[in-house]
Amino acid sequence: MAAAPYALGRFRAHTDFGPRADDFTGVVAGDEVAPLATLLPAAPDLDALLADWPALLKLLGDAVDEARAGQRWADLVRPVSDFTRLAPLRPGQIFQSGANYKTHVVQLMTAAAAEQGDDDPDATHLQATALMEERAAHGIPYVFIGLASAICGPDDHVLLPDIGTQHDWELELGVVIGVEAYRVEAADALRHVAGYVIANDLTTRDRVFRPDMPGLGTDWLAGKNSPTFLPLGPWLVPAPFVPDPAGLRVTLKLNGQTMQDETTADMIFGVPELIAHVSAITPLRPGDLLLTGSPAGNGAHYGRYLQPGDVMESTITGAEAAFGTQHNRCVQP
Repeated sequence: MAAAPYALGRFRAHTDFGPRADDFTGVVAGDEVAPLATLLPAAPDLDALLADWPALLKLLGDAVDEARAGQRWADLVRPVSDFTRLAPLRPGQIFQSGANYKTHVVQLMTAAAAEQGDDDPDATHLQATALMEERAAHGIPYVFIGLASAICGPDDHVLLPDIGTQHDWELELGVVIGVEAYRVEAADALRHVAGYVIANDLTTRDRVFRPDMPGLGTDWLAGKNSPTFLPLGPWLVPAPFVPDPAGLRVTLKLNGQTMQDETTADMIFGVPELIAHVSAITPLRPGDLLLTGSPAGNGAHYGRYLQPGDVMESTITGAEAAFGTQHNRCVQP
């Protein structure tokens, strides 16, 4: 790996007459980006890197170090602001973890009880906390499938569909797989991670449960997979620059006001346990995306859901390389 940290992003160049389709993968350091294809011709984009991640990541680190040691880096880089930032990858499979932050689940359970006329919120809070402690000690993760068609870029508008009204933010740490994982133990799971990415896994809460079929549980197709409901990126941070995925801070601001601000240490099941759980069922392959759940501070807790004109600003901090920041404005379709 390179001595100095970097991240990977995907970009689109512009002309004075609008966008043109010459997307490229770049190596990001600070506010500058260098074309991956120039630094490492053998792997011109992220898909090629992921095809042989461990070996090519080593070669890329060497190439970045060499370029930075001389004049070549200055000759290659351009300001990130010269380009449109795109979602850094189009995953093969998307696995979404639900109810995976202790405080978040307690808030949701307390809010749901309040809607049903609960007259003892303190007792409900204590009961919910005890349930989360029991789940962490003896339970298993709750994971479902998402659609890549919901992905949008880190600066794209989020379209609020008319299929519901309770559109909610859910900022999460995303895990990108770099080496196939099938039936791996938690102790070995992190060896299969390529890197980490910001993901805002939005939910239309009044479409999660089907009133016409209450016995069938959740309807995640309607609740989570509307177009633009998964802003991703801007950067993929290689795993070596994230020494402890349980030591990151997840922060979302809505119109400048902090709504979510929690560390990944509040996860009920950490990244290794989630990988072990999913890989016990089906193979995780390079390029797959595993979402790890959202911390406390969602709209359901505040009783305030997304409206046209709202702006979400989303960050994850605590790694050696910067994750970047998402800026997504909510609009009507």
